[in-house]
Parts: sequence; C-alpha cells; structure tokens
Amino acid sequence: MKHLLSIADLGRDGIEELLRLTDSFVEVSERSIPKVPALRGRTVVSLFYEDSTRTRLSFETAAKRLSADTMSFSVGSSSVNKGESLRDTVETIHAMGVDAVVVRHKSSGVPWQIASWIDASIINAGDGWHEHPTQALLDCYTIRAELGRPISDLHVAIVGDIKHSRVARSNVLALTLLGARVTLVGPDTLLPPSLEGWGVDVSGDLDDVLPKCDVVYLLRMQLERQHEALVPSLREYSSRFGLDRARVERLPEHALVMHPGPMNRGVEIAADVADLPRAVITQQVRNGVAVRMAVLYQLLGSGASLG
Repeated sequence: MKHLLSIADLGRDGIEELLRLTDSFVEVSERSIPKVPALRGRTVVSLFYEDSTRTRLSFETAAKRLSADTMSFSVGSSSVNKGESLRDTVETIHAMGVDAVVVRHKSSGVPWQIASWIDASIINAGDGWHEHPTQALLDCYTIRAELGRPISDLHVAIVGDIKHSRVARSNVLALTLLGARVTLVGPDTLLPPSLEGWGVDVSGDLDDVLPKCDVVYLLRMQLERQHEALVPSLREYSSRFGLDRARVERLPEHALVMHPGPMNRGVEIAADVADLPRAVITQQVRNGVAVRMAVLYQLLGSGASLG
C-alpha cells in the first residue's frame, strides 16, 4: 500500500488487516515507554490547510511513537501567505526528504493531486466534504473493541449534518464494507442530494431509530461549510435531532454514543450525555493514535520490527 486516500483503497480485507494491526499498537501505547523503533530514520510531515486539533496531534503522536522524525507545516506562518502555490509548497517540502505527507485541505481531491506530484506516501486527513479515512478506521476499531461483536452484526445510526460531512462518507464506506446496517438520520436539507449506491437506510425520525441501533454516531452542524439556512434554527434542530438524556433512555442498554469531535454541546449532544459511560468519545481519540500508528507502519514500515 503506497497511499491512504480513501476507504475504498482498502476494501474489506484491508480494513480488517489494519484493525488487527491496531491491536498491536494499542499494546504499545499501554507500555510505560510507549515507543518502538519501527520507523526510525523516516520523516512524516503534517500539511494542514485547515484547522485541526485531534487529527494533527494524533498523527504527530503516532509518528513519534514509531520513532519517526516529524515536521508540522503551519499555513499561517508559511510562504502561502506570499502567494506560493500548493504545488510549489508540496514540492519544497518533498525536497527536504520526507517519506509521508499527512494532508488536510478544504478542497476535495487535493490528496490525490499531491500523490501525482511527489513520490512520498500520502495520507488523506480530510479533504473538503469528501473523505476522512483514518477517522472511519478508528471509529470501526472503537465499535469493535467496546461492543466485542462483529461489526456485521450491528446497526449504526449516523445523525446530523451528513451533507457536509467527510466523516459520514468514510464511515458509511467502512461500515457497509464490514457488513453493518447503517441508517442516516437528519432533515432532508442536511442529506446529500443523491444517496444512490450508498447502501444505507434513511430516516427523519431519531426517536424511532434509537431503540433499534447499537451505535448512535452524532455529527456537528458544520456551519463553516454551509452557505444557506438549512434548518430554521439550531434550537429547533436540537429539539428534533439532538441527543439528550430523555433520548438516551430510548437506546438499548449496550448501545454506544460516539462523536468525531469537536462537539457542540447543547446542539447535537447534551452536555451531560457527552460525559456518560456509554459515550466513548475520549476512547475514540485514544484509539486514534494506535490506528494512525498502524497506518504509518503499513505505509512505511515494510517489515520493520515492532520492538
């Protein structure tokens, strides 16, 4: 595997292989010194043209735990502000001898374009509305680890702003490839114009779906990507699609509450719900480091020892 641009690059077998590899890196992360020499001498650069906390820090932590050297590109203090093009920026960074570029960009397709310009491994850390494959991988790992059941046995409800969510697209791809039943829940205005080929159910009634699902996966309203009023108000949206304590009571006892972050407490999720034991949001973040270690090792390790 040279790049990770889309969940579709992996297929079911590739996802399963990465999830199995992640088990090893969860063990590494639990050591008193959570570090192995697997990528010593390799260099990983974070190229983020959009703001990020979890993904950027997670990848940088993962690379350091594998003993790779890291570089972090900051748009705010770079020559981009002097008019430098994306291609020139990428080729400049590549000339410094990097082995992998973790890229996030507001425009869909940018990781594929970068992969055509340089011969380093490219990892898509989010491109526009399109995809966020490592988020889907860490979500699948968390679901499997927390519920202890095959994903093919599960029903996952993804709730909220599906239309603008790259997380939703990657999760639908990954979950359906693994055999899960997926239901998208939200108002029509927050659904993609076409769901042909998605292989999902759709509902506008969250209260009807909750008793039937094993995981409720909440998405924030991505107001920065919206250019028109798609709901009457955030208060009305929250009353119909927000997860509060009353709605939590409708969930099966074992069901998980998940969120990719950042959360808008009081909109898609009530503040007290986010802190319930069944809310595994911090566990998602924790697993994200191990999953990204697995991805980097798969791309760059090439038989190196885990130590």
